[in-house]
Amino acid sequence: MDERALADELDRRIRMLSEPTTESVRRVRREFSKDLRTESGEYAVALAWALADRQRWVAFELIYHHPTALTCLSVEDVEGLAGRLDSWVSVDTFGCCVSGPAWRRGVIPDEVIHRWAGSEDRWWRRAALVSTVPLNLRSRGGTGDAERTLDICARLVSDRDDMVVKALSWALRQLVIWDPDAVRSFIRSNQEVLAARVVRETGHKLDTGYKNPPRTSRAR
Repeated sequence: MDERALADELDRRIRMLSEPTTESVRRVRREFSKDLRTESGEYAVALAWALADRQRWVAFELIYHHPTALTCLSVEDVEGLAGRLDSWVSVDTFGCCVSGPAWRRGVIPDEVIHRWAGSEDRWWRRAALVSTVPLNLRSRGGTGDAERTLDICARLVSDRDDMVVKALSWALRQLVIWDPDAVRSFIRSNQEVLAARVVRETGHKLDTGYKNPPRTSRAR
């Protein structure tokens, strides 16, 4: 089926849902992903483009769950599919499903993420940090990458936008699993400029394994 016709069918199926929750939409997406596995990566990317204006986060997941679609992306595809990032949900789905995995595979170069980190747009700065999460998150294929993670964190170390601060904390906490010593050193070296939230949450993760430790852990 032509990718635009398939995008129309997927959009129609989602709009017909009586209760369009995230999980019910995802069930539809899984059905399409199953059938899409035998199609080429280029076809999956074209389908994502045809769907993006209507069901953007579904388009992101279609790419992520296809066997080869990520390796078929160009920088123009990645940034174009992102569209107008305007919320933490859109940024985090984009970073965890598209930009982060593509970066980890070498599909997009470090310089692209560096450019996002220097953007005047808060959501692109957050996207740079969220893109480090798949480098370190086991469930996303991460195997630990302190060098690239801390490089992006250093570029945004003094940013006080709340959405960026929260993403910086997330990026550091995810790296704790692989290289706690590197994270401790980063916190120590930047303590005077880091937001208090980042120091507190990352410190909890280093000391207890939790972002916000249970009361029993705090008592100890």
